[in-house]
Amino acid sequence: MANINLLPWREELREERNKNFYVVIGVVVAVTLAAIFAVYSYYDSAQSSQRLRNSYLQNEIAALDKKILEIRELKETRSELIERMELIQALQGNRPVIVRLFDEVVRAVPDDLHLTSLVTSGNSVKISGVASSNNRVSALMRNFDQSEWFRDPVLMSVEAKSQGVNEFEMTVTRITPKAEEDPDNG
Repeated sequence: MANINLLPWREELREERNKNFYVVIGVVVAVTLAAIFAVYSYYDSAQSSQRLRNSYLQNEIAALDKKILEIRELKETRSELIERMELIQALQGNRPVIVRLFDEVVRAVPDDLHLTSLVTSGNSVKISGVASSNNRVSALMRNFDQSEWFRDPVLMSVEAKSQGVNEFEMTVTRITPKAEEDPDNG
């Protein structure tokens, strides 16, 4: 009988299967590494893309912060200018008032009475002067009381210095009369 030995065939098949196994393991490892590289590349590109977006946003935020600062400075400058304009308008508006006040003082001063000083502080006016008699001082007080630009005259002191010379001090409150209504508007 013929002696057939099947061992070498089985060993060859086993060796071929081992080679195929190692090839499959190599392919699986290669595919796994390729998948890991692909996922890593995807996340790395997403991360760098997000970094670019963040830096763009930070640059835009910085630019907007500068603009906001400029706007605040402009608003402050604007409010300062408005305050100055209102002050100038108030001063321009008070110009005729001062002239009118001096005109009212001149009208209120009776004959034989001379003013030596006139000091204003806010709405209070302190008046000092010399009169020939106490009647002239009381006439001055009545004239101030009847004026539409002054009210509440208060006599502080009267001193007789010599025959026909009386020094006095008084205070009055300065007011601004209300404008008369215009017949066309009323």
